[in-house]
Amino acid sequence: MNPAVPKQMPMKPLADATLSEWLAYLELIHSKPIDMGLDRVKVVQQHMNFSLNGVVFTVAGTNGKGSTCAMLESILVQAGYKVGMYTSPHLIRFTERARINGEEVTEHDLIAAFEQVENARTATSTSLTYFEFTTLAVAWIFAQLDLDAVVLEVGLGGRLDAVNVFDTDCAICTSVDIDHQAFLGPDRESIGREKAGIFRAGKPAIVGDPKPPQSVIEHANSIGADLWLFARDFNYSGDKQQWAYGGRNMRRAALAYPALRGTNQLLNASAALAALEAVRDRLPVPAQSIRQGFLLVEWPGRFQVLPGQPTVVLDVGHNPHAAAHLRESLDNMGFFPYTHCIFGMLADKDAVEVVKALKDRVDHWHLVPLEGDRGRTTGQLMQQLVQAGVDSPSFDWVANSQALAKGGIAKQAPEKSVQSYESVSQAYAVVTSAVPPNDRILVFGSFLVVAQAMQAKEALRKRPG
Repeated sequence: MNPAVPKQMPMKPLADATLSEWLAYLELIHSKPIDMGLDRVKVVQQHMNFSLNGVVFTVAGTNGKGSTCAMLESILVQAGYKVGMYTSPHLIRFTERARINGEEVTEHDLIAAFEQVENARTATSTSLTYFEFTTLAVAWIFAQLDLDAVVLEVGLGGRLDAVNVFDTDCAICTSVDIDHQAFLGPDRESIGREKAGIFRAGKPAIVGDPKPPQSVIEHANSIGADLWLFARDFNYSGDKQQWAYGGRNMRRAALAYPALRGTNQLLNASAALAALEAVRDRLPVPAQSIRQGFLLVEWPGRFQVLPGQPTVVLDVGHNPHAAAHLRESLDNMGFFPYTHCIFGMLADKDAVEVVKALKDRVDHWHLVPLEGDRGRTTGQLMQQLVQAGVDSPSFDWVANSQALAKGGIAKQAPEKSVQSYESVSQAYAVVTSAVPPNDRILVFGSFLVVAQAMQAKEALRKRPG
């Protein structure tokens, strides 16, 4: 018996099943949520007998890959091309993962694609993970269309990720840092080797990390990839008003800053432009499309500053590298009397190092639990804060919120504090109502935290009165 196949297979969804029912089914058909390797995916893909159309960009990296994908999509759409983009995970809706020219695919199209993958999976007696199954389904949708370009975001690592079953025309590695050590290895050299697995012989391999591991360079050279290194083959410069890109044979001056905020976005933007320069014989892009693409790009949850007061910043970063960039981005925002952090992290993430990176920028920690096998309780988070050197008293922000709601007088909060909550939605409702309007609220630590905060914000908006 294949140990990857559950002992008792769940029933296939009925013909009128909803997308939610299909997704629930996909969570049960494989014994492990993450099962690295390409063999099973290749079997099903070959049985389905399809390939992707257009120029394929594959993007890997510890941080920045989603933003880079969004910039590529935005520029190419502005240039008049038909573009498919696949990213993960999603924040609110599963359909966020698959877009055609910036528009999410329909649930109907996804279900039809799920049927195709399920038929091939059953015919080949192959077990697939949720991510492998859905990757093939989205790719199958793209394959039915006459696309000019396809942008694929790697889910985990690169070499053994399901996305890597498709050969790329241009690979991008945005950054390499410590994350997912259980699957990718204990250090940057090991992790870099896995991410470089998306490179292909004779094809451009764009490396946006200013100090890439030697393993990335060695792998690119060993297979004969066309290696583009930041600061050697492409670079950027800029002032407060505009910036410029310089590549091997292309210069782009007087560029507007990307609409995506954050200190590392010019690295991502320059990597995207290097990729477009590398394939410009197949996908020429005029300067105006580049300018418009950067101005109009949107990517929720990546240092996203919400309008209104108090200022709310959403960031899906969940590792020390992302926290370091977040600290710099917070410093660039100007003065706020106090910063509050609604904070939750999964158990397999390095919360201690993340907190160390931000503890001098956060005055009040609002801890939230995350459910599931990988979840972390607020008690466990509290231990991580103590290990990181946070020694702040407890303060009842819930009582303050209740007092304010009744028209009463809130207690004076200390300079520093830590408070635990039952859920993200409770924390978001309490903190946004109880803190002074000139303070800043950071929602950080996981895609799950940001997604639940976005849902809580929408629920508060719809609340009567």
